[in-house]
Amino acid sequence: MNTSDDLTNSTTCQDIRGDLPNCTDVEVSLKTLYLPVMYGLIFLVGFPGNIIAICVYSFKMRPWKSSTIITLNLALTDLLYLTSLPFLIHYYASGEHWIFGEFLCKFIHFGFHFNLYSSILFLTCFSAFRYMVIVHPMKFFHIQRKRWTAVACAAIWVISLAAVSPINFLISSKEEQNRSLCLDFTSSENLGAIRWYNWLLTILAFFLPLVTVTLCYVLIICALTTGPQTRAGHKQKARRLAVILLVVFYVCFLPFHLFRVARVELRLCPISCHVEKHIHSTYIISRPLAALNTCGNLLLYVVMGGDFQQAIFSLSWCKWSKCIPPPESSNHANKSEISLRL
Repeated sequence: MNTSDDLTNSTTCQDIRGDLPNCTDVEVSLKTLYLPVMYGLIFLVGFPGNIIAICVYSFKMRPWKSSTIITLNLALTDLLYLTSLPFLIHYYASGEHWIFGEFLCKFIHFGFHFNLYSSILFLTCFSAFRYMVIVHPMKFFHIQRKRWTAVACAAIWVISLAAVSPINFLISSKEEQNRSLCLDFTSSENLGAIRWYNWLLTILAFFLPLVTVTLCYVLIICALTTGPQTRAGHKQKARRLAVILLVVFYVCFLPFHLFRVARVELRLCPISCHVEKHIHSTYIISRPLAALNTCGNLLLYVVMGGDFQQAIFSLSWCKWSKCIPPPESSNHANKSEISLRL
């Protein structure tokens, strides 16, 4: 009896939406205008920026430090995701008509979620390593070795792959009004499985890292503030890194996860068209915000320290001076800053 009542309510809710032709007008305009423009801007900034970052880390910052290994992996996963954006731009700009086949449909959505959670885990790992180096440098001295960083990065790739793999079985496509739709994770069928999987991802792969990153930077700033020999420059750098990391988590990742949960949960209960429209529209707005982390990470590379900035300067000097080495003074790091490096 309860099952039949739920089906009746869901059918009634769908009928109500169907009787209102303007119910999805806001969603259509967001999908055909907002998403292509935002994804296009993210691609134009993030794609060349991450290629430059990978080149700098690969050829200009040897020997690698722990922070270099983590950020190089972060730039690689960002670049892999950015290569999928032209497909999404074409899809939404053409009025949601997918012409690339079902395999690429699943692969593109898999790539988005893989980048999302691998980025979250890499940023969490970066924050944890900084906490150990700055707050407890002697206690965790053995963990600071590069081999442990490489092991942690390899584990993140494996964990992200395992965590996001079910996406391939939950994403669905369908034909509608002579169009091939590549449905988003929250719009696909099999809502029961999507619901519990969505909660698992949100709690274990986002909220737990969010708490970890927040605690790490609160403790780092407190340690630097109360340290007897802490320089003002070190404090300023720590604050900048904290701001960038927390902005990425709270502005890029948090709205996406909150509205994704709301979108999935409200699909399971009968709601008015007005509420459904606003929740879905807000969720659509939050999706490019999650992709903005690929650009926010570029700021992280610059703020991390002088090594990256010096490497960029070295590339520019090589371009304009036909690869004549820059002055020797720019190649020597300040010895007093070594203790704060990963």
